[in-house]
Amino acid sequence: MTIGAGQIGQIGIDESGKGDYFGPLVIAGVYVSQEQEEVLRVAGVRDSKAVTDKKAAILAEQIRVLCPFTVVAIGPERYNSLHASFKNLNKLLAWGHARSIENLLEKVSCDRVVADQFGDERFLLNALMAKGRSVTLVQKPRAEEEMAVAAASVVARAEFLRRLQELSTRYEVALPKGASDLVITAGKAFVQRHGAEALGHVAKLHFRTTEKVVG
Repeated sequence: MTIGAGQIGQIGIDESGKGDYFGPLVIAGVYVSQEQEEVLRVAGVRDSKAVTDKKAAILAEQIRVLCPFTVVAIGPERYNSLHASFKNLNKLLAWGHARSIENLLEKVSCDRVVADQFGDERFLLNALMAKGRSVTLVQKPRAEEEMAVAAASVVARAEFLRRLQELSTRYEVALPKGASDLVITAGKAFVQRHGAEALGHVAKLHFRTTEKVVG
């Protein structure tokens, strides 16, 4: 593929679940052309933190129909394994972002990628270069102001919420978002029902929350 030979547009990358004790880490990439930007804006696409869970699900469906996208979902068990291997959350994030970008570059030709600033950009550039990908990476605060990143944030959040609900249903314990006292209570309920050894099936174990749940 000749990168940069396609339509004028850009790839946005964002993740959901990074700060949530329960559930996966989901990284989404969305390619938005100049023509699609206005369509998404009119539809109400914006940073997923500014929309309700229900609205995020609706918008995500619209984005998936309109735009090329990719989703990398790292379930809790895989997440715990990767975190133990990388020993650094930013490296794990970079690995996931790189996979999402590579997968999307199989569908579209684009040389500009925009992402929120999450750490040393060399982590992400090195992860991409290892696969022979050369793109212009723009990392900046409030990247969700870019429509492509806003779209990616919505798709990532909707997928995170869907998978979190699946885990809640499978284990018959309501698993809330975030890392609050409510989450600790739910964690203790999960351990009481399934045992501490099963916690890694639903939770990110490196969180300090784990000590409060099982300590």
